[in-house]
Amino acid sequence: MATKFSKETYLYWYELMQLIRQFELKAEEMYKMAGKIRGFFHAYIGQEAIAAGCMTATTHEDPFITGYRDHGLGLAKGMSANECMAELYGKATGCSKGKGGSMHFFSKEKYFFGGHGIVGAQIGTGAGLAFAEQYRGSNNVVLAFFGDGAARQGILHESFNLAMLWKLPVVFICENNNYAMGTSIERTSNVIDIYKLADAYEMPADKVDGMTPEAVHESVSRAVKRAREGGGPTLLELKTYRYKGHSISDPQKYRSKEEVDEYKDQDPISKVLKTILENNFASQEDINAIDAKINALVEESVTFAEESPWPDDSEVLKDVYVDANYPFDVD
Repeated sequence: MATKFSKETYLYWYELMQLIRQFELKAEEMYKMAGKIRGFFHAYIGQEAIAAGCMTATTHEDPFITGYRDHGLGLAKGMSANECMAELYGKATGCSKGKGGSMHFFSKEKYFFGGHGIVGAQIGTGAGLAFAEQYRGSNNVVLAFFGDGAARQGILHESFNLAMLWKLPVVFICENNNYAMGTSIERTSNVIDIYKLADAYEMPADKVDGMTPEAVHESVSRAVKRAREGGGPTLLELKTYRYKGHSISDPQKYRSKEEVDEYKDQDPISKVLKTILENNFASQEDINAIDAKINALVEESVTFAEESPWPDDSEVLKDVYVDANYPFDVD
């Protein structure tokens, strides 16, 4: 079976998606069984194709910003499993020094700007990041991720309006996993095709299969190219599905087991693996070696988190405000 993408791309997608999946499963285990992780926890399981496709369609310097379901995108942008697991544990070696937890992953070095707990806040902040890139004269494009629930926030409309007015280099990506916190799209709005919200601002938009990295890559590539060429923003509605509840405490009474199983039959990791094996991009032994490497990384991250120190009390008010005189050097 011929493919549009190379062997290297498929193997990259498989390894990244497996890393995200196994990290989330292990973190959930440490939350439920060991009680090592506290607070909120929102797993990315089922949505891995979005992270994979977005990574191959962008550069390292393109900033990503998202909501509180942020572990998968943080790992995709290159944050280590060690610093991510340590953050879930609340340890000083975490990516946010143990003070952000599950919902507030952050890495300036990896161009990952959160992780935001306020529903929809990242939409406006993402537009602001794009304004900064435009102001600096860079060639970078911001990817601002949000869910179908956040699409109902007023900040979306204000951000869309200004992004189009100023032709900001931003791709707004709605990861539509159908239920927001636990309410179906049909019960929240007369407009159930979220990509159509862009029509009011004459913004280019599309609905995309978010369960395949191929479709994600192609749609994001087109949008990023348009933004780099000065064409402004795009809204992409990526249709996906979360296999777990909204958060770890969600009883999921709003959907049936049969529905979840139906979506699991479309599992993005299984589909990519099938393509790899059918095209002889790797043998089963090669795949087993990748899986073993990932399992070792995830297990190492737990050990790293367990052995890391807690933040010192003196850290409690640090990183809350920036002491600076204005005007100051924004670089």
